[in-house]
Amino acid sequence: MASGGEVISNKQVIFKQFVEGFPKESDMAVKTSSISLKVEEGSNAVVVKNLYLSCDPRMRFRMKHSKDPGFVSFQPSSPLEGFGVAKVVDSGYPEFKKGDLVWGTVGWEEYSVIKNPESIFKIHHTDDVPLSYYTGILGMPGLTAWAGFYEVCAPKEGEYVYISAASGAVGQLVGQFAKLMGCYVVGSAGSKEKVEILKNKLGFDDAFNYKEEHDLDAALKRCFPEGIDIYFDNVGGRMLDAVLLNMRVQGRIAVCGMISQYNLGQPEGVCNLMNIVYKRIHMIGFIVFDYFPQYSKFLEVVLPLIREEKIVYLEDIAEGLENAPAALVGLFNGRNIGKQVVVVARE
Repeated sequence: MASGGEVISNKQVIFKQFVEGFPKESDMAVKTSSISLKVEEGSNAVVVKNLYLSCDPRMRFRMKHSKDPGFVSFQPSSPLEGFGVAKVVDSGYPEFKKGDLVWGTVGWEEYSVIKNPESIFKIHHTDDVPLSYYTGILGMPGLTAWAGFYEVCAPKEGEYVYISAASGAVGQLVGQFAKLMGCYVVGSAGSKEKVEILKNKLGFDDAFNYKEEHDLDAALKRCFPEGIDIYFDNVGGRMLDAVLLNMRVQGRIAVCGMISQYNLGQPEGVCNLMNIVYKRIHMIGFIVFDYFPQYSKFLEVVLPLIREEKIVYLEDIAEGLENAPAALVGLFNGRNIGKQVVVVARE
């Protein structure tokens, strides 16, 4: 950083150590360092003030030590990173100026230096949508739901759609997209309260609490007596195994995540894979980053749905950076309802 720039304190959530099993709040620590608010002369970096942080299950992967070249672990003694909404404080990048609102990958801290500003998006629409939506429905989770459902699953009117982890940041949107397509939609979640939200607030045709079902195959047959055309998989494991038994011929499975496996020392096996062969099932994994070039197309679809109140979005808000570790850990025991957001500052 250039000398002469204002240097201020910067509260951060520090990653302490690589994690085995379920993450704990004690795997993180809130500490204070200092930061200059001026970009170094000649640099194309951007300094931002973070406003909202997104808690995402994918962050669990980065808590593991990995030598996979396509996978970047968090570094012990450094701040966590994740998607967030921020305001530009200083910029050496010509596309951004002071005061611009952006979303993309930021540090879990009050202020961040973004060294690859081409990876973040400028926010243009703020008058009629909450700024926090850019951590969710108008950010990575929204694009994930849109791409996974429309691009990967190629839905048709009248099809039978099942979504696991349906009350989460992505699942709640997939269900509403499917209803707008004229599909029959069932979701599963981990509490009675979440099941009621799926049916009464989000418009799902049916829903069930997977924790109360001793036989997942029987539960799916009860909800889908004619079978499943599309499965949007957020959990993997035993649920995926049961779904394979209930897929229809030429069914499609979009594999978005497998949260049931993230904290296991030994992942569970899937036994019913032969169904993929004789039912000619298309099972496709996807990564949202592949669809970033289609972000403007996504906004053209989703912004009008929000403005016309054809779609709703549930957020679970935690106030203050000091509460970010608890909010993140809560994802893995089902504490949140809807998109988990941490408010760092309200501009």
